[in-house]
Amino acid sequence: MFGFTKDSLRGWDILVVEDEPDSLEVATRWLKLAGANVLMAENGKMGLDIARQHLPRLVLADLTMPVMDGWELLYELKQRPETASIPVIALTAHALSTTKARTLEAGFVSHISKPINPSKFVSQVLSIIKNVPDLEAQLPG
Repeated sequence: MFGFTKDSLRGWDILVVEDEPDSLEVATRWLKLAGANVLMAENGKMGLDIARQHLPRLVLADLTMPVMDGWELLYELKQRPETASIPVIALTAHALSTTKARTLEAGFVSHISKPINPSKFVSQVLSIIKNVPDLEAQLPG
């Protein structure tokens, strides 16, 4: 019904960096339903620390947050060899085509518009993963 199973992301560590509690909860709940181990951070600084410590397979980051935004988080991740290859998906309430183009130019692998649609969220994440060759090969059989 939702385009995924409880094993779709089994074994994946995914970091969600989001300062809005409802979006963080929705993203976390649905990723867990798909089998992911979800790490959470309320801002980019916390997200950067967690990413450096745990080296998640994927990061989803809000673009607009206090302390450190998603743009700066992406930049900082790309500065270190151990985190430079972690794909980052932008979460944004700014669904303008110019914002989408800017995220791709900056190095995000894609973006998901907010508010997060619970019935489509995991399918959106899986669709993005399937368009990143290095990631698609890591999906469970």
